[in-house]
Amino acid sequence: MAFMAVLESDLRALSAEARRRYPAVKDGAEHAILKLRSLSSPSEIAHNEEILRIFLMACEVKTIKLSVIGLSCLQKLISHDAVSPSALKEILTTLKDHAEMADEIVQLKTLQTILTILQSRLHPEDEDNMCQALDICLRLLENNRSPDSVRNTAAATFRQAVALIFDHVVGAESLPSGKYSSGGYMSRSSSVTGDVSRSINLSESLELEAVSGGSSLKRETLTKAGKLGLRLLEDLTALAASGSAIWLRVNSLQRSFALDILEFILSNYVAVFRALLPYEQVLRHQICSVLMTSLRTDAELEGEAGEPSFRRLVLRSVAHIIRLYSSSLVTESEVFLSMLLKVTFLDLPLWHRILVLEILRGFCVEVRTLRILFQNFDMNPKNTNVVEGMIKALARVVSSIQFHETSEESLAAVAGMFSSKAKGIEWSLDNDASNSAVLVASEAHAITLAVEGLLGVVFTVATLTDEAVDVGEIESPRCDYYPPTKCTGKTAGLCLSMVDSLWLTILDALSLILSRSQGEAIVLEILKGYQAFTQACGVLHAVEPLNSFLASLCKFTINFPNEAEKKSVLQSPGSKRSESSLDQRESIVLTPKNVQALRTLFNIAHRLHNVLGHSWVLVLETLAALDRAIHSPHATTQESSTGIPKLMRQSSGQFSDFSILSSLNSQLFESSALMHISAVKSLLSALRQLSEQCISGASSGSGPAPNQKLGSITFSVERMISILVNNLHRVEPLWDDVVGHFLELADKPNQHLRNMALEALDRSICAVLGSDHFQPTRSKGTYHNIETRLTDMGSLECAVISPLRILYFSTQSFDVRAGSLKILLHVLERNGEKLYYSWPNILEMLRSVADTSEKELIPLGFQCLRVIMNDGLSTIPVDCLQVCVDVTGAYSSQKTELNISLTAIGLLWTTTDFISKGLIHGSAKEKEAGIDGRSNPEQMDDQKPVKQTLDVLEQVSSINIADCDKLFFSVFSLLQSLGADERPEVRNSAVRTLFQTLGSHGQKLSENMWEDCLQNYVFPSLDRASHMAATSSKDEWQGKELGTRGGKAVHMLIHHSRNTAQKQWDETLVLILGGIARILRSFFPLLRNLSSFWSGWESLLLFVKNSILNDSKEVALAAINCLQTTVLSHSSKGNLPMPYLTSVLDIYEQVIQKSTSYSGNAVGKVKQEILHGLGELYVQAQRMFDDKLYTQVLGIIDLAIKQSLITSDNFEAEFGHVPPVLRTVLEIIPLLRPIEHLSSMWLILLRDILQYLPKLNSPLQDEEDKAGQPSRVDHNPDSDLRMKHEISNGTASISPKRKGSISPTSHSSAAVAAGGIPTYLFAEKLVPLLVDLFLKTPVVEKYIVYPEIIQSLGRSMTMRRDNPDCALWRLAVEGFNRILVDDVCDLAADGGLDSSISKPVRTRIWKEVADVYEIFLIGYCGRALPSNSLPTVTVKADESLEMITVDILGDKILKLPIDAPSDILQRLVSTLDTCASRTCSLPVETVERMPLHCSRFSLTCLQKLFSLSSYEKEADNWSSERSEVSKISILVLLNRCKYIFNRFINDENDLGERPLPAARLDELMYVLHELARLIINSDTISALPLHPYLKSGLNEEENCDRRPHLLVLFPSVSELIVSREGRVREAVRVLLRQITKELALEGSLAGAGL
Repeated sequence: MAFMAVLESDLRALSAEARRRYPAVKDGAEHAILKLRSLSSPSEIAHNEEILRIFLMACEVKTIKLSVIGLSCLQKLISHDAVSPSALKEILTTLKDHAEMADEIVQLKTLQTILTILQSRLHPEDEDNMCQALDICLRLLENNRSPDSVRNTAAATFRQAVALIFDHVVGAESLPSGKYSSGGYMSRSSSVTGDVSRSINLSESLELEAVSGGSSLKRETLTKAGKLGLRLLEDLTALAASGSAIWLRVNSLQRSFALDILEFILSNYVAVFRALLPYEQVLRHQICSVLMTSLRTDAELEGEAGEPSFRRLVLRSVAHIIRLYSSSLVTESEVFLSMLLKVTFLDLPLWHRILVLEILRGFCVEVRTLRILFQNFDMNPKNTNVVEGMIKALARVVSSIQFHETSEESLAAVAGMFSSKAKGIEWSLDNDASNSAVLVASEAHAITLAVEGLLGVVFTVATLTDEAVDVGEIESPRCDYYPPTKCTGKTAGLCLSMVDSLWLTILDALSLILSRSQGEAIVLEILKGYQAFTQACGVLHAVEPLNSFLASLCKFTINFPNEAEKKSVLQSPGSKRSESSLDQRESIVLTPKNVQALRTLFNIAHRLHNVLGHSWVLVLETLAALDRAIHSPHATTQESSTGIPKLMRQSSGQFSDFSILSSLNSQLFESSALMHISAVKSLLSALRQLSEQCISGASSGSGPAPNQKLGSITFSVERMISILVNNLHRVEPLWDDVVGHFLELADKPNQHLRNMALEALDRSICAVLGSDHFQPTRSKGTYHNIETRLTDMGSLECAVISPLRILYFSTQSFDVRAGSLKILLHVLERNGEKLYYSWPNILEMLRSVADTSEKELIPLGFQCLRVIMNDGLSTIPVDCLQVCVDVTGAYSSQKTELNISLTAIGLLWTTTDFISKGLIHGSAKEKEAGIDGRSNPEQMDDQKPVKQTLDVLEQVSSINIADCDKLFFSVFSLLQSLGADERPEVRNSAVRTLFQTLGSHGQKLSENMWEDCLQNYVFPSLDRASHMAATSSKDEWQGKELGTRGGKAVHMLIHHSRNTAQKQWDETLVLILGGIARILRSFFPLLRNLSSFWSGWESLLLFVKNSILNDSKEVALAAINCLQTTVLSHSSKGNLPMPYLTSVLDIYEQVIQKSTSYSGNAVGKVKQEILHGLGELYVQAQRMFDDKLYTQVLGIIDLAIKQSLITSDNFEAEFGHVPPVLRTVLEIIPLLRPIEHLSSMWLILLRDILQYLPKLNSPLQDEEDKAGQPSRVDHNPDSDLRMKHEISNGTASISPKRKGSISPTSHSSAAVAAGGIPTYLFAEKLVPLLVDLFLKTPVVEKYIVYPEIIQSLGRSMTMRRDNPDCALWRLAVEGFNRILVDDVCDLAADGGLDSSISKPVRTRIWKEVADVYEIFLIGYCGRALPSNSLPTVTVKADESLEMITVDILGDKILKLPIDAPSDILQRLVSTLDTCASRTCSLPVETVERMPLHCSRFSLTCLQKLFSLSSYEKEADNWSSERSEVSKISILVLLNRCKYIFNRFINDENDLGERPLPAARLDELMYVLHELARLIINSDTISALPLHPYLKSGLNEEENCDRRPHLLVLFPSVSELIVSREGRVREAVRVLLRQITKELALEGSLAGAGL
């Protein structure tokens, strides 16, 4: 245990200290240590006195060290309850002895031990022990030789001892144990309101103490502890009176100390005096007597009684008696109060009066104290009005400031004191301050206390008033009650009495100090008092005090120059001086006091808005002045009163006060929603009164301050709007008053007032309509209730909208009428969906605007209409929709503004969209109800249940079908009439809108409506526009005149396509045709069933046919597009009957046929469109085409090509471009591939293309041309099918020539320009298309036309000689190669020919192929060309093409298994051999000059011969066909080799020493090397010209590499051994060795040593 260990440590220290001089103490300490170890708790130590005895023994030695240790250990034992109560007397005796020691430490330890005893369970119960303990403290206190520390500790110990004694009394007498400090001496807060709030908490504690203190009967008997406390109290009272103590063993004591102890007991043990009669009697008879004697000021005070500290103690004690015991000590309290008030009148020292003022201030800021005093004295007729006297005394102190010589310094000091207090700093005077400064500060202190006392009364009244409101004695001013109730409660009556008796005195004093003060803190505090007292007066319905305080407060808000000053300034003769004076006169500087006063006024108005009544006028005048100041450019706050612009002040933050005040100003009127309706009316009445007072001056523009009057009017109007906006939930009783005043303003001659009225009316109407309260009620109820609510809503709506109609029709002022339209626009934009009953008046108003002569009003009216048509149609009643359409038509027809007409036409489109939605809605609802949608609406007038009323509530317009049809026709009629408008923009927009409407909503129109539309609107519009286009002027227009330059007018430029009336009508025609196309594309299946549609279709066809006559490309193209889109969109879906397709093709054919009769820029474009259309039409409608239609299409294309080739000039050909029509033909030809059921048409298509490729004149062709054939249109496809069948069997001949083809020229059937320059551009573009189509041709048709294709390509390939730079021959070569590769590859892949293809056909094909190869390779390839005839790049490309052709022949055609006859193969190989003989067959001189390409070409052909003859064992594609080619090739190759060897030997002999050309030598070396490598197949061996014996011998070894061809060449090779070229001889030696090996002579030679 820690205590036991500490105690043992102390004993060891004691033993150590006493070891030398005091062995008995040492032995006792050691014995105690041993004894202590046997004990375990403090209780056991208490029962064993040996431990205590050793410490007392140490103290008896009276040495300082041992005494300190002993006293310290005694304190520990006592604090741990380790001492028996029986030892108390001995301990006290020891302490008394030690108190007489002169050592300071021992004396302090003694006092500590006494306090420890009083706080422990050893607390003395008998009077002797307690007296002895207190005596020790008092002796040390009164001993002059005691150090200050000891005396101070003794005083504190005595005070604590007294507190412990009275705590024992409270506990013994079973009294409340709480202790309460005095409100008068507690630390002051930073404001008077804080002091009052803290006093409220103290009052609650005291009330709780009084209630819990038991019964009101005081007890006379006391306990032992009570008697001890009573004796102590009596002795202290005697000592305070300079008497002698009876119980305490002290003869004298400082009166101030005794009085201080008494003040402590009086303030902290109230329950003792209230509950115990002996204590109260001591208080009444002894203590009060002492205080009264000490309080007297009639005699000269001497000694201690005259000291300020003693007077302060006396006054504090008196204050405690008045504060805590005035209810029981009424007479004594009254005497005390009278004496205190008397001090304020006497000429006493200032410090004395300040002490009294502090006491009075304390009473004023304590709610409970002031309440008790006022109840006990002022409200009791038998007693004096002490509270009123206090207030007057405080007011007298405040008013004395007027008579002081140092009033300004005192006021500044007062402000500084309040400022310090607000910051939480206690004010104090500097020690080195001068006498004058001390005087000023003392006076300021007195005034400060007086002001705080007055404010304390104010806040006390406010607090008590709030308490009365809380308990329900009076109602809160925020409650809706009228008239005000009478104050009947106890607290309320008390408050009212206090107000009636005190308000005037308080107002005078506070207004005086507020007017003289400038400090922020004091101003804030006083204004808080103003606010609190004014609000209390309002709550208590004290009208006179309320108005007085309110009027006083308003004086401190804004200071305006008086009228005399204004007049003097106005009468100043100098203008500049007058202006500067006027600026100075209008400048307003708001001081911080003004700002705070305004805030206070706002707070009061917020709190008392329901009870101000007529006082509103004064408040509003002040707020209007504030509003002018806020919006004045000369207004500023005191901090920024220099000449800084207002904008800079705002941006720098110095204008924040104005912003805050403006916000408060607005919030006040926003809170009108919380007012009673009568209060709101009072406020509105006050605003209207303020405005009417200023209207006359503002309207006339004269008067001393018209701007100020306008500012007041503006303020009134703005605040009326604010009130209206914040009371929308109850706007009905307020609307007439507000709007009536606005209409009055709008009728004034002053423009500013009219604008203000219009803006206010706009905001008011929009606010009402835009509120959530202006909503159709959707609650369920009876029909009568719903109808009543609708009636009320309708009346309100009409009342809200009616001012606009009144303004427009009752005035001739343009700006007012324009303003009414602007307001209407805002209403429609923001709240148009909420209107229902006002639409007839609104539409009537807008219709009158459309017919007005004032051009500026029409745009405003139209903006309103546009809002209605775009957003408001769904809310308009059904019977008003027709009116809307008529009004829109009026704006469309007006000639004032073109853009308005165009936009109005767009609104008609919006109308039709809405009508169509209503049609769907109406049809659905009628279908659900089982009603015929076409029934007469008049039959349903009697069937209007409550649901129609509910439909109004739901804002849904139910439109039946009859109404929809009527509205549709009305819109269509308007659009058709607008389609004939003289303004092109208007009619074009109308036409566009008409057809957009029909296209978008056509599915909702019935067949009858469509019939009417086609007969009355669609086709008549086309006829009328066509007539107008034909009859309109062709004279060019001049644009709008922009000005003049050099005396001549300058006009705006107009585009050439729109510079005549006819061209403008052409544009309209284009739009009509586009609209018709859209309709036909969308509704053709429906329209073609109408009876009148075919006649319309025929008229459309006729128009297309004749459209080319007017030389308008746009119209012609639009007409063609109209037909094209129709047939295209429906042919693919199967919705296009055959007559319509046939009619379109017929029209196209007629247009093409007649196009040559017309000239103009439209013809070519029309042809292109028709050709494009044919291609697209065939793609989309392939299933509808038969042989006749397909042939007709080809005929149209053929005709267009012929016309283009004949009539087009050579301009584009010169630049390498195909004419546009022919380009179009090239684009559509790939689209014309015949489908499966038109397979016979492949022959016609391909032959039509072939006729535009080069042809050769022949007698047979000329005869066929003369004989002729049936035309393509009358051609029977069956004949082609029969011919195809005959050709497949090889019984018919093929003649591609048919009637209609262009007669061939000597070179080509291509177009010949007027100048005679042939061009093959079209043929060049045709060749790739021809090849592509041919490759996609079905097999049967493909092989029928195959020879013709090869012939035609071959003829095109021969163009190289005459036109080597022409691309036609190159394209033909590429196509030829492509066709052959495709055919051979297909043949190899399929493993043979199709059974349907006869062998003669294939033979014919191979014959044509062989012819082409012979002609082209031999005649046109590998030849020398003239130098510089072609670019190098072109030459390289041509050479590459030649090589590719040879590669295809040698590597693909001849190596793959083809079905060509042997003679054809022989021809193909011979062709290669012929080409390979170029180098060796020419003379040496020619070879030397031959280009390198020629020798390369020849060598390549020679390589192909070697490749065809060779055999590769790894190859698996050896076939009988391949074997046949190899046999032919080896013989040709061997002959060629012999020729080359012989020619080399001869040339070498002829040249002598001259070298052979490199080409010949390279060729020879290549042959020798290839012969050495060449291996041939066994089948090929059989074809060699060898002796049968050699053949049989060679066949014995099948698996060996065989080179028997060397045996054939052995003679020729042997002759080369004598060549001069070493390379040749070496190559020959290699060949001879291989021949030896081939003859199996290797072994023999080796044996012979050769």
